[in-house]
Amino acid sequence: MPAKFIKAMPRLPIANARRTAEFYTSVLGFKVTGRWPARAPNFLLLDRDDVRLAFDVVKGHPAQSAKSACGFYLERADVRALHKSIIGRVQIEWGPEVYSYGRREFAIRDPDGYMIIFTEATNDPPTCVVD
Repeated sequence: MPAKFIKAMPRLPIANARRTAEFYTSVLGFKVTGRWPARAPNFLLLDRDDVRLAFDVVKGHPAQSAKSACGFYLERADVRALHKSIIGRVQIEWGPEVYSYGRREFAIRDPDGYMIIFTEATNDPPTCVVD
């Protein structure tokens, strides 16, 4: 039997390392655990709990419209508490809603346009119908 995969870590292109670090640390509570080179970083590692994200400053990085379909899910406990804690600090794209597949979710966008969907399992009845 082949070895199993253990974790995934997205590595996303960004326009500005300082702006990205500020957003993820101040809004979402991540910590910068790596930056290279130290004086003017073009690569970042950000960690919170068991989640690690990597970002690269890329000259001519994709336009906002190209990234509008790109995003990632972050599963966590108590999505409603997170939602409440960031209202007014970042624009909420949608939610929180409970979907028929048993998930409570809401979404925001980071400064580079990536959609971040926060999700948790729930037994609550659906509040949103998806066709």
